Amino acid sequence: MSEKIRPTHLHRTAYVYVRQSSHHQVRSHHESQRRQYALADRARALGFGQVVIIDDDLGRSGTGLQERPGLGQLLAAVCQGRGGGVVAVAASGVARHNRAWHPLRDLWALTETVLRDDAGV
Repeated sequence: MSEKIRPTHLHRTAYVYVRQSSHHQVRSHHESQRRQYALADRARALGFGQVVIIDDDLGRSGTGLQERPGLGQLLAAVCQGRGGGVVAVAASGVARHNRAWHPLRDLWALTETVLRDDAGV
């Protein structure tokens, strides 16, 4: 476990954000999906008692041309203070470019929500 994850985080919900950016990926890359869904087990291993999987954005591009209702659900939970952690394979799957990433990073810092991806916490 990371020292960055404190008991205050663990008392809130961990959100696992599952996304693949095209219908082709959803149909053809099943291992990626399995790996992303398995992040719920990783969140539990980190100590989170409540884990919610958000997979509404499967097959939706992160280019900004499509709405991503799953991302909206994730952001609402974090803004409402319900999120203790966000778990994803890569942070880039949540925000595809810097102009989207920096506000998210600031939001997570403001609400004391940790991000756990393959690079760490």
